[in-house]
Amino acid sequence: MKYGICLLIALLAFPFTARTQDAVKVLEAVDANMTYKTSISESEMVIHRRRKSRKVVSRSYGEGKDKNFTEYLAPTREEGTKMLKLEDHLWIYSPSTDRIIQLSGHMLRQSVMGSDLSYEDMMEDRELTDLYNAEITGDEDIDGRKTWVLRLTAKVEDVSYPTRKVRVDQERYVPLREERFAKSGQKLKTTVLSDVRKQGNRWYPMKMSYKDELKAGRRTDFIVKKIEFDQPINEAPFNKAALKR
Repeated sequence: MKYGICLLIALLAFPFTARTQDAVKVLEAVDANMTYKTSISESEMVIHRRRKSRKVVSRSYGEGKDKNFTEYLAPTREEGTKMLKLEDHLWIYSPSTDRIIQLSGHMLRQSVMGSDLSYEDMMEDRELTDLYNAEITGDEDIDGRKTWVLRLTAKVEDVSYPTRKVRVDQERYVPLREERFAKSGQKLKTTVLSDVRKQGNRWYPMKMSYKDELKAGRRTDFIVKKIEFDQPINEAPFNKAALKR
């Protein structure tokens, strides 16, 4: 009798275990798509508000997970502003004051250029498999693409969003929609990823739309105009001296 009960429990548990293992493999494939040795990109950030929109143009250089340098090129009032990330440290240079400021703690929750992205969002470059446990909870069609619905639950303490719900393209292993939640379960951010293109040996979304769910009538579209992966960066700007060049 005990053997029968144990066998029944094992059979009932097997689908969950297999599904969890599959979710991990899906997350690993997403990480492989979305991480790189180096990147060089030119982007536009279109910040939509109830009555008007504005566009911020930037050029960025990235190396691995720990190094990123961004220079803002337009509009005029933002031109020359630079941002440097080295591991867990972030510095901003403002040409209007000719000062370098290090952001930390609660300051990282501030909006980037008045957008729906926080500096905290931009700092989170670690691979998802390092941060979250994953479970496939279903599937869903998004714009004609079949996706797996993944529930991500934080396995480390220092994450901005304890829970995420992600729809991952079943063929290209790219997230197409994501919701991020507070510990209370309140939805904080929604991201829609689109215009997925083949970039070398990976698929990459060229447009990402961010919405702060706590603020009505707002949206930010981040549009990648040009991007190169795994190419040498000749003049590495990953030092504080580069902020004032």
